[in-house]
Amino acid sequence: MTSERILLTPASSVFLHARFTLVCGAFVAVLLLVIVRYRNSPWRKLPPGPRGLPILGHVLDMRGQYWLKFADWNRAYGDVFSLNAFGNPILVINSLKAATDLLERRAAIYSDRPRLIAGGEVMCGGQVFALQNSGPHWRRIRKATHEALNDKGVWERMEHDKVNEAITLALGLLNQPIHYRDHIHRTSASFILSATYGTPLITSKDDALVKVSDEWIERFARENALGAHLVDTFPLLEYVPRRFAKWRRQMEAFFERDTRRFAGLLKGVQTDMDAGVERPSFASVVLQSDETRSNLSPLEKAWTVGFMYAAGTDTMSTTLEWWMIAMIVHPDAQARAQAEIDTVVGRGRIPTAADLPNLPYVRATVRETLRWRPVSPTGLPHNTSEDDWYEGMFIPKGTTVIPNVWAMNREPYGADADNFEPARHLDAQGEMAAAPADTREEGHVTYGFGRRICVGRQLANAALTMHAAMTLWACSLGHAKDENGRDIPVDVDEVCVAGLAVHPRPFQFNIVPRFSDATHTLIEERDMRAH
Repeated sequence: MTSERILLTPASSVFLHARFTLVCGAFVAVLLLVIVRYRNSPWRKLPPGPRGLPILGHVLDMRGQYWLKFADWNRAYGDVFSLNAFGNPILVINSLKAATDLLERRAAIYSDRPRLIAGGEVMCGGQVFALQNSGPHWRRIRKATHEALNDKGVWERMEHDKVNEAITLALGLLNQPIHYRDHIHRTSASFILSATYGTPLITSKDDALVKVSDEWIERFARENALGAHLVDTFPLLEYVPRRFAKWRRQMEAFFERDTRRFAGLLKGVQTDMDAGVERPSFASVVLQSDETRSNLSPLEKAWTVGFMYAAGTDTMSTTLEWWMIAMIVHPDAQARAQAEIDTVVGRGRIPTAADLPNLPYVRATVRETLRWRPVSPTGLPHNTSEDDWYEGMFIPKGTTVIPNVWAMNREPYGADADNFEPARHLDAQGEMAAAPADTREEGHVTYGFGRRICVGRQLANAALTMHAAMTLWACSLGHAKDENGRDIPVDVDEVCVAGLAVHPRPFQFNIVPRFSDATHTLIEERDMRAH
């Protein structure tokens, strides 16, 4: 065995030294480039936020009453802070100022929605305008919706129907208080159905249309909740072949079934119109819209009307439940509202829509309910369509933006913001006061922000106030009693989170007519209006 020695000549030694120097120089240059790019990267200037778990980020923090946790984090991290879900950026807004700065004044950037592939794009076929990005398609649907909701004939019909429904609700509560949820849900569904499709008022909670809408609302909320489907977090999963994607087959089946239902309801309205039956409704106005006004396809019209019905029903019924709890837990507020009704209306007749402007405290109880217990404490999330900077912090394109409505509804009202106090919405003369800045004269931000504010909020306010006035005119609400005659408490902090909405837990209460002729007067009025 021989050994060989490699002899380096001076020239080769110089060559190797030069190569080594070159490699080291290149490495240092790349390292410096990485350091410079890292130091200059806008991602280093994301808003501050709590440390999340590896990979998961803050997914586990967005369960239960997570809006309360967001409010606590506000004290540590400021009005806006960052979270992430599997690395996807999330921005939480906790202050009215930041919400106004971003969601209102920069609406062009902050009006998109996060992609909800399973529930929004497949189950709803991308047809629900509340989940669409704010492009030309969304603007056409929103314009058609706005025109229909502001149609004179539709408003006149709703003015009549909301009184009828308020009478029926008050009678239902007096006759069968144990089924209060059924009564509230029936009256909400009936009123919204009448407004959207022009259907006759529904008298039973077991009506087929009510059951269909209940199933759709529950499914819509469940399938479109944040984190409901992995494909929404990992969009690459949408390319999994259909035969291996059970979620896709299921969502497509839902879309086909719902489309048949919505199209069938709309066809019924068209048939009545063709027969000369005039029944003003949201659907009738949409059907009459020509191409120059909305340019909506038959599919778009069916889903636009269908979603308006479903969305309005759940919001109205949940708010009425919270309002009832407020009246039970705060008998002083109930008594003041009833005294106002007695002064303006008296007891010889029922309240009408014409009385509502003269009932500021009753209106304030509704406004305070919407502020105190928003149906959706974080609203529907927004999404950024471009990179943005806010007060030196970087907000990247594609960030999911969660407005903490719960915290913002409390911000203007100081230390007693958690209390239910309708008088905070009145001025020294007892009239409706100017609402805090940046709340669009609502006194709260429960209806949303910017281009995404609820288009049906005026309808909701009017219907809720009519129901409140009628119930308080006819009924006295109080605590249920135990076997020892003591009040059974109602826990206002015990809630049921169901997808996008937050409902109160079932509660017990006592209800009696306020005066001897109340029930008789309601029945007489109901029968007279039925003819």
